Amino acid sequence: MTDTGEPQDRQRRLSVWQVIKSTAAAAFGVQTEDARRRDFTQGSAASFIIAGLLFTVAFVVGLLVVVNLVLSQAG
Repeated sequence: MTDTGEPQDRQRRLSVWQVIKSTAAAAFGVQTEDARRRDFTQGSAASFIIAGLLFTVAFVVGLLVVVNLVLSQAG
């Protein structure tokens, strides 16, 4: 406990890089149990929702680019 009454590990926030790594690992199903626990205790839901939405958009755009490249080379 700290002077503010919050547990000490609750005050530490995840870095942007940790959120990105956790989101990518979770999306591919390779998230470790330790990282999952850390995410639930130190992360905020909003940061993971935003990261998940951005990851999904980037993934779909990446697939569209690859499919269009393949189709342009085949035709």
